[in-house]
Amino acid sequence: MKGRILNLDTLSETKFLMKKYNIKANKSLGQNFLIDGDIISNIVRSAEIGKADAVIEIGPGLGTLTNEIAKFAKKVICVELDKRMVQILQDRFYLFDNVEIINEDILKLDLNKIIEKEKENIKIVANLPYYITTPIIMKLLEDRLNIDSITVMVQKEVADRLCAKTGTREAGAITYSIEYYTTPQKLFTVPNTSFIPMPNVESEVINLKIKKEKNEEVKDEEKLFKVIKYAFMQRRKTLLNALQNTDIGKDKEHVKEVLEKLNIDERIRGEALSLKDFIDISNLI
Repeated sequence: MKGRILNLDTLSETKFLMKKYNIKANKSLGQNFLIDGDIISNIVRSAEIGKADAVIEIGPGLGTLTNEIAKFAKKVICVELDKRMVQILQDRFYLFDNVEIINEDILKLDLNKIIEKEKENIKIVANLPYYITTPIIMKLLEDRLNIDSITVMVQKEVADRLCAKTGTREAGAITYSIEYYTTPQKLFTVPNTSFIPMPNVESEVINLKIKKEKNEEVKDEEKLFKVIKYAFMQRRKTLLNALQNTDIGKDKEHVKEVLEKLNIDERIRGEALSLKDFIDISNLI
């Protein structure tokens, strides 16, 4: 990607808006303004947005990505926390009949109520702040929203963890949640030169296709994710030691008995298990 020429229209537009509204990126909100028009087009294309879709965009900022989404979607619902950005969005999309702006914290917003009002297919698109990526993605998944997909740009290191193969050293507790709720796919890398201000790391755009049906094998979802959490709290511990004396594992002998029934080596670590292994353990423990 080195030596690549940015779309100057997008760059000029961003600089114009920042100057007009006397705006600087808010570091506490993790703001980095996307200035590469080609990347913006690729995000919208990758999300497969069409006229039958309503898109919820999280943290639209200056509205650069919003403007492109609005060309293809039936409706764009922008959820923006920063009041400064809300004013810009209201001015910029005043004449658009398919853009709605909500000044709210996405983590506190009842998205189910918003989605229930829309008759269209719902997709979520976002350029997520690095510091709050995981809480936002987990909220979207755990709330069991009636959505089709989530297409987001995140820090590349986070993308690698989210889309890792379960049962490998690259996986973490969240990897299993992602596999449980979605079919994940890494799409393309975004260099740090695509932003103002320039972050220290590269980003990655990923797509999470939502699994519509619940996993019928799981007896208790809460217990399943507790088992996974305890297994990864101290990665160096064996699964036996990680689960014993917890609110789900009782004593060591109980955990050992469960692992023996499933023919799972008590010396194994959580990172070596598949999602199916964790499901089986949670059903028996």
